[in-house]
Amino acid sequence: MDLNDRIKKIALGLANREQAHRAGIDRAQSVADDLHARVDTAIGLFNEVVAENVSYLEVAVSATRVDDKHLHAVEFNLERGRHRAVVTVKSKGVVTLVGPFRVGKNEGPCLSFPIDAQEDIDDALGDFLERFLEEAASP
Repeated sequence: MDLNDRIKKIALGLANREQAHRAGIDRAQSVADDLHARVDTAIGLFNEVVAENVSYLEVAVSATRVDDKHLHAVEFNLERGRHRAVVTVKSKGVVTLVGPFRVGKNEGPCLSFPIDAQEDIDDALGDFLERFLEEAASP
């Protein structure tokens, strides 16, 4: 079997295996997209305020993508300098807020919620963003 045939066989096997996770990943993507839109709007407002006088405090919100650590999860980051925070939505139905932390340091603290616990997620998300913004703006 030549290299291309071997790779195609591997790809088909993995694609077939992963079909069992498709619905959970699609749901995770949908929830992550909703959270991303809300966070991006809030951070956009923050950036508008600081842009006039202290633009060095501006925060970037990454696009959603497959989680760096968990294949069956979707994540996005908040970034300012070395400061990071991560929002992860796992296909098994869990939303995790990671950080804030500094790049090169251990990630954490983490807060996890069932994907349907919207009220708890909403409350925690505000606290999470506030902690990140305070830490990211600290010298």
